Amino acid sequence: MDKPKVIAIVGPTASGKTSLSITLARQFTGEIISADSRQVYRGLDIGSGKVTPDEMRGIPHHVLDVADPMSVYTGIDFVRDAEKALADILKRGHTPIVVGGTFFYLDLLRGKTHAAPVLPNQAFRDSLQDYSNETLLEKLYTKDKERAANIDPHNRRRLIRALEITEALGTVPKQTKTESPYTWLILGIDIDKAALHQNISTRLQQRLEQGMIEEIEKLHHAGVSYERMDALGLEYRYISKYVQGLLTKDECIEQLEYKIKQFAKRQMTWLKRDEEIEWFKPENQRDIIARTQNFLVS
Repeated sequence: MDKPKVIAIVGPTASGKTSLSITLARQFTGEIISADSRQVYRGLDIGSGKVTPDEMRGIPHHVLDVADPMSVYTGIDFVRDAEKALADILKRGHTPIVVGGTFFYLDLLRGKTHAAPVLPNQAFRDSLQDYSNETLLEKLYTKDKERAANIDPHNRRRLIRALEITEALGTVPKQTKTESPYTWLILGIDIDKAALHQNISTRLQQRLEQGMIEEIEKLHHAGVSYERMDALGLEYRYISKYVQGLLTKDECIEQLEYKIKQFAKRQMTWLKRDEEIEWFKPENQRDIIARTQNFLVS
């Protein structure tokens, strides 16, 4: 029996994943599942680059605005919500398209890795807030040398999560793969570095003009702490520092743009390990549509 077919779109931040997903959804009667660890939160709109109702162009979107920003939404939560959305979309005879920048979420959904069955421990996480990433890595090394050797040493969220798991289980469980119940087409956007950096710079300025600073002030007034902002990603981390007077506006923008470019580079390092991704230049949209057509009818 043939497995249901699912499309995923990957690529670094600001590479055009959202617009491509909507183009394909309109062409192939698709619905979109967001795989983004910040867009799940209500109120994180401009800073997370959440698609607007106008940009959706009538295409249904799933796994957006499903969590309160002061709660912790996990990979396990995502798999539960995404699998429900997949079932609903397929039941309607539509094409599921998974798109977003949290590639760990996509790996979980594809069965390429599994989340440890450890619930978030906020008190433990709070106890690590004053430590540098280097110190967190050293702590992880004393607990689990193998995980410390393979983790991104600059990804603070993953360092803390790994320590949280070792605190509960002793070590981080070895990653195992399971066969997916779906047949996947993974489309990668292979954008030129110079064009990507220009996109990042332009998009940052646009978001500032759209009210990203005001959004973060509003979130704080609604009860989202600055400590929580720090965990919600680069835009929320650096702009909250500006709002607190820890950085000037120019310093904030300069540091934020630099960090986003670094983040994009780490995303590509993660993606390049995946041999199932089929890479296309963003300008070759005709080839992308032809490949998608071939996948869906084969």
